[in-house]
Amino acid sequence: QVQLVESGGGSVQAGGSLRLSCAASEYTYSPNCMGWFRQPPGKEREGVASIGTRGGSTYYADTVKGRFTISQDKAKNKVYLQMNSLKPEDTAMYYCAAGWYCYFRLLPTDFNYWGQGTQVTVSS
Repeated sequence: QVQLVESGGGSVQAGGSLRLSCAASEYTYSPNCMGWFRQPPGKEREGVASIGTRGGSTYYADTVKGRFTISQDKAKNKVYLQMNSLKPEDTAMYYCAAGWYCYFRLLPTDFNYWGQGTQVTVSS
């Protein structure tokens, strides 16, 4: 089992920045893929970014490319999502996810474990 806890959400004005953190519990076998997803109010969950934990390869949704950066601190079992130039349409509940394989296509079904989420609200 892998337990994930997100933090760092909040309210910010458009153009601002936030950094989300995801802390993973200690585990026997390290997930090979970590990702961030978001679910805007009344909409389906969508992929934001993912990172291969072994090689550090990253993948981003087109909507956040150039604005968001996913990174990891393997020593601390943490994954981060740096969000810059935030827009009102980035408003959503953000979820951290872990999976055993990294397909780099940001499908929720590729991930096995999920956190409870942290709310991000961007006002215009």
